[in-house]
Amino acid sequence: MELTARKETRGSVEKVDTIRCEEGICRVCEENLIGEEPLLIRVEGEPYSVIMRTPGEETFHAAGFCLAEGLVDAPGDIAIIGHCEDMDPNVIEVKLHPSRKTEVAALLERRGFVSQTSCGICGKELIEDMCQALRPVKDETEISVDEAIECVGKFDQIQNFYKKTEGSHAAMLLDSTLNVLSIAEDVGRHNSLDKAIGKLFLARKLGRARVAVLSSRISYELVQKAARAKIPIMISISRPTSLAVDLGRSLNMTLACTGKESGLMIFCGEERLDKKGYVG
Repeated sequence: MELTARKETRGSVEKVDTIRCEEGICRVCEENLIGEEPLLIRVEGEPYSVIMRTPGEETFHAAGFCLAEGLVDAPGDIAIIGHCEDMDPNVIEVKLHPSRKTEVAALLERRGFVSQTSCGICGKELIEDMCQALRPVKDETEISVDEAIECVGKFDQIQNFYKKTEGSHAAMLLDSTLNVLSIAEDVGRHNSLDKAIGKLFLARKLGRARVAVLSSRISYELVQKAARAKIPIMISISRPTSLAVDLGRSLNMTLACTGKESGLMIFCGEERLDKKGYVG
């Protein structure tokens, strides 16, 4: 049995030939896989970062990324955002308002180094440098433990790519009454949160977001992104890293995840989670 190199469609979901072995039988069949391509984000005409991501929603992705990096604080800081002149779908151009360009001159000079929100964080100096753009979250939003668990349960309804491919991450942002404000999926967990935040950021509705629900573990970088967006509560289906908990605690954030069997594990900011009905 041999597979051909056939691949159909280009974009968020791609069809490929694969071999499926089950119940003692192996057969060639067609399956959907989550797409992955590089996205070059250019800031002020120069390359700033290259990110592997699922194609689609590049403008939102770039907006959320720029906010997380500290390049912008408000939508008005962006003068122009969109695809480059030749409309390459894998290149996004960002032009800053002149006054903002002056404010972040030091960040722009660092282009070419490892992105501040990349997967690899190395060295105490870089971590301390990243924290300079972060401030403790001042918000007293409170939800119940049961509501937090129910939020994670909503993923089954919103993950369209995952239903087809079982290979994507998702981020969902909700308001204080747990209405869904924004959702996004991507092959990268960082990318899905950037996209979800970017949608609200460009719509000038990010101030309503209070809860971020993630399909992945909560890492240091994801706490950083949520903190920049001033989102106080983060809930995931996997345990956070120890560094993420340290950062979340220092920024007055709430980090929790659903248990392996059931229930909820809370790692910091427990005052935002009402435990009524739970003993102990």
